[in-house]
Amino acid sequence: MGLRRRSVGVVAVLTASGLALTACGGSSGGGGDGGTIELTIAQNAIAGGKNARAAEFVANWVVPKFEAAQKAKGKDVKVKFVPSGVDDEQYKTKLSLDLKSGKGADVLDIDGIWAGEFAEAGYIKPLSELVGPEADSWEGWAQIPESVQGLATYNGKKYALPIGTDGRVLYFSKPLFQKAGLPADWQPKSWQEVLDAGAKLKTAGVPVPIQINAGTAMGEATTMQGVLPLLAGAGGEIQKDGKWAGASQPVKDVLGLYQKLYGGSGLGDPRLQQEAKGRDKSFQQFASGKIGILLEGDYFWRGVVNPKDGVAKMADRDQSVGYAMIPAMEPGKGIRGQDFVSMSGGALRTVNPNSKHPKEAFELLAFTLSPEALKEETKNGNVRITPRTDVNKEILAGEPLLTFISEKVLPLTAYRPPVAVYPQVSVALQEATAAVVGGKTPDEAATAYQQKLEGIVGGAGNIAS
Repeated sequence: MGLRRRSVGVVAVLTASGLALTACGGSSGGGGDGGTIELTIAQNAIAGGKNARAAEFVANWVVPKFEAAQKAKGKDVKVKFVPSGVDDEQYKTKLSLDLKSGKGADVLDIDGIWAGEFAEAGYIKPLSELVGPEADSWEGWAQIPESVQGLATYNGKKYALPIGTDGRVLYFSKPLFQKAGLPADWQPKSWQEVLDAGAKLKTAGVPVPIQINAGTAMGEATTMQGVLPLLAGAGGEIQKDGKWAGASQPVKDVLGLYQKLYGGSGLGDPRLQQEAKGRDKSFQQFASGKIGILLEGDYFWRGVVNPKDGVAKMADRDQSVGYAMIPAMEPGKGIRGQDFVSMSGGALRTVNPNSKHPKEAFELLAFTLSPEALKEETKNGNVRITPRTDVNKEILAGEPLLTFISEKVLPLTAYRPPVAVYPQVSVALQEATAAVVGGKTPDEAATAYQQKLEGIVGGAGNIAS
């Protein structure tokens, strides 16, 4: 996911080791005869570096606790944690090579969006095939909402366990809203109401009334925090029944909204969309009271404006930052006839098909998603939306924004299609928004997008007319 990591655990892309370690169960081959079973669990996380908290949690809590639990059952299991800390795309490439050549850790995580691609390539297998009936009868499934289970399902089969999910909302600055005479409990019911609020903010002298990611510099963030939630609000889906959305009316509606923001209205800042560090700059500007409304994921609340350790700390976050559901273009015009919409991402944890000990690997995998493990992992300010409703009810009690997403947003959310060509389609969408920001009309940008799309998805026959 090119999109900024939603802090530790949720979308930390945890994968196979970058080292060609004694792959999959080590060298013992033991287990059945009372010998030692060796397992590896690897993450794109490293103490003192990337996703440090995740690395420390696995090494210092998961490994000893799981080994002790197995010992209590009479099994000698040794787990080795393999840290790494590289760019996510590098990790995906390394992971693909490991899986293709029969290497990699026994337990590994992939971004939900890679699931279909990896399944089609045979890099991952349905859990029930690898592990047996235990995979389907895992106690956690009863606690994972259907929409979240969909993340781990491809062609009707479960390939992994979801690690967690997230949701997107509109954040707004309460002090700037007060200055513009807007309510502190703002909940727009249409795109026009968002634009109207932006106009009032502009009149009140707010430098950037509305920020919705656009352009190619922001990468996947443009698609997930811009195009796709807006598309859902216009009643469209990027892929439905195997067909891709081309220059359809919903796509044109989305590009039309971008034109209203960046086509000279002064409601949004087109330069931010074109700068290499534009997204990071937008975070800083929101935190310093220069942006009124911002469409972002819960990572923004947890990892960006977090008063303790955010990248753009806001000491007064809880008092000054409001949040609202993303409205459909008009009430009832969203996908499934919804009034409000969202998009979610998420990561998956699975068993390497090359594992010598798939049953024990699955036990390790399930252990990391037990209530005990999730409660421990989300302690000390590391709270996040887990896949389990039983755990969320307990750990999100003091977290109004995460509770809001868990209860209000997740039931109406949507996910990206987990297929191999999606990342290219995503870039084509980003280019379409960049064209509008650069002065093209929505129709021109939609036509150019449709032509690119035909080349990506194998012709007009795979595009919904």
